[in-house]
Amino acid sequence: MRSFAFNIAYWLLSIGYGLAAAFAALTPGRDATAFVIRRYVRRMVQAMRIFAGIRIEVRGRDRLPTGAFIIASKHQSWGDGFATYDQFDDLAFVTGDHLEKFPLLGTVLKKLGAIVVNNCGGREARDSLKQSGATAHAEGRRILIYPEGNLAKVGEKFRYRSGVWHMYRDFDMPVVPLASNLGLFWPQEAYAKHPGTATLEFLDPIPTGLGKEEFLERLEAVVEARTAELIAEARGGPVIPNVRVPTPDELAKQAKAAAAS
Repeated sequence: MRSFAFNIAYWLLSIGYGLAAAFAALTPGRDATAFVIRRYVRRMVQAMRIFAGIRIEVRGRDRLPTGAFIIASKHQSWGDGFATYDQFDDLAFVTGDHLEKFPLLGTVLKKLGAIVVNNCGGREARDSLKQSGATAHAEGRRILIYPEGNLAKVGEKFRYRSGVWHMYRDFDMPVVPLASNLGLFWPQEAYAKHPGTATLEFLDPIPTGLGKEEFLERLEAVVEARTAELIAEARGGPVIPNVRVPTPDELAKQAKAAAAS
């Protein structure tokens, strides 16, 4: 019943605020659109609590540096974006180009200053990160990115992509790792929701100046380790390290290669 009630609220809020954001996008500047989206996110987090019984506990805000920085987050749930966006007044975020397929959403994302990249990655995605990210950086905005590039199941992880390192290097900004166990309560894009207290924890910032391999290894290690600990804490069981699995793109390539052989 909780899941049904929340999903009704989800679609009513999404349609209502989506239309409002589309109209706001017709006005000059992005203030009106940003205002609507902030209200949408706030209402969605409230709906998670009221209808789905999912409360959000945020830890580590005292670790956040001043000025602009990059947030590199674990991504186990469609709710991650709502819960994280709700913590900031103005947040630029990296998203896949699949969202542009929804009517009017592409216009809203553009006006909002979202950083839209090709889901397949590669040079085109890096160029988009560099160009759009440079605009957000020049405006002094915080940037949210999911280094794995995909929604992972609880207990699993994907290869961390290098896009976050390119922004870290090009913009000379610290990166704040973000661990989360929200996937226990709202798994990926699943219909079923499970009541409880989900935790988002901002970890110690990674200072600028690290090389690519060292940076990515450090980022993955701290995010995955703390995420596993938060999952164990919520379950009341032992800490079980997340297991790396192939990404959907990697699986598709493997299937294509197998079919061709």
